Amino acid sequence: MAAKRVYQVWKGSNKFICGGRLVFGPDARSLFVTLLLIIVPLIIFCVCVARHLRHEFSPYNSGYAILAVAILFTIHVLAVLFLTSSGDPGIVPRNSHPPEEEFRYDSSVSADVGGAGRQTPTLQFSRTKEVVVNGIAVRVKYCETCMLYRPPRCSHCSICNNCVERFDHHCPWVGQCIGLRNYRYFFMFVSSATILCIYVFSLSALYIKVLMDNYDGTVWKAMKESPASVILMAYCFISLWFVGGLTGFHLYLIGTNQTTYENFRYRADSRINVFNRGCLNNFLEMFCTKVKPSRNNFRAFAREEVPRPLAPIIARPRDPDDGLGGDRRPKVEDDLDIGEDLLKISQRRNIEELDEEIRDRGSNGAPHHTSEPDSILSSDHRAPTIRSDARHSSWDRSGNWEIAQEVLANSNVTESRNYSKEMRQ
Repeated sequence: MAAKRVYQVWKGSNKFICGGRLVFGPDARSLFVTLLLIIVPLIIFCVCVARHLRHEFSPYNSGYAILAVAILFTIHVLAVLFLTSSGDPGIVPRNSHPPEEEFRYDSSVSADVGGAGRQTPTLQFSRTKEVVVNGIAVRVKYCETCMLYRPPRCSHCSICNNCVERFDHHCPWVGQCIGLRNYRYFFMFVSSATILCIYVFSLSALYIKVLMDNYDGTVWKAMKESPASVILMAYCFISLWFVGGLTGFHLYLIGTNQTTYENFRYRADSRINVFNRGCLNNFLEMFCTKVKPSRNNFRAFAREEVPRPLAPIIARPRDPDDGLGGDRRPKVEDDLDIGEDLLKISQRRNIEELDEEIRDRGSNGAPHHTSEPDSILSSDHRAPTIRSDARHSSWDRSGNWEIAQEVLANSNVTESRNYSKEMRQ
């Protein structure tokens, strides 16, 4: 069987293409809607507006720059959109087991099926712990899904089912989480889309002005002459309220070194922002530092998980009233039934053999007489001893219910005495 790669056994909700080279969120289909909202208005602009402005500026062919800038800038917007949505946003690899160094063992008493109590170790560890950031203690939480203590500013995305470093938010328009490694590209995408909207809106309004000058008409006549310009202006105006407002909000977040998640969650909290290094340093940290490499190699071969050894069981003290000892397993009803069945079978066979032997003795000589009290005391005394010995010795030796030879011998003597009593009666 061929070994699988990491992206093939990934436990998150991400979608991988190109053999794990590109990683998207589970809602990556919404990316096609975003592409249509960018490409379709651009095509309308190039065909209905920029093409007619080619010869409206001096020198004669300088208007081609309007068309070239629109195309190149749109390519730039699509490129940063691709970088935002197709890369690792800063996923923290999940653990296959909880962190052992944080365990502490505690003994508790639990009741078994038979009613007896026994001590078992319980693994316990704190759900939060403190780490020091810039000389200030910051509390981090334990993620039960990823089985790790989240780094500072890390949060678990319920949509992607991953812990993401410097988690900002999950953006449905790009189909990906926004985190440590793609926040810069996300801001470039939003700000570039804002500039593109302003560019298209301005040139569409300019074309309306050119139509008014050329035809000596009013605004209404110019708008009737180029309805596409009116549609583009309305579309860009509405889009500016979204992407423009988003750009201004993220400029504020960068200047104060916050994330969207922190701003909404701790807005009413008066705690000090330990990550704020000043407005200038915050911008330098965001745009002039190297993007950290991914913690995940999705194309690497997945390693087989080694089963974790069981925790040591704390044995309970031996109970003097327990005749079977303190190290017995608490749940062996099925095995006891099997042992009793085997004992009954062996006893039936011994009775048949004794029957033949007594018949032979009856024909050759007097049978052996045994006093009735001794027979009754012997049968009443030996039977429970046989069962107890059979259970105890057979389980401790091999773990299976096998009838020992001395047990069979004891059973033969008991059955012989009982059978002789019945023959005399």
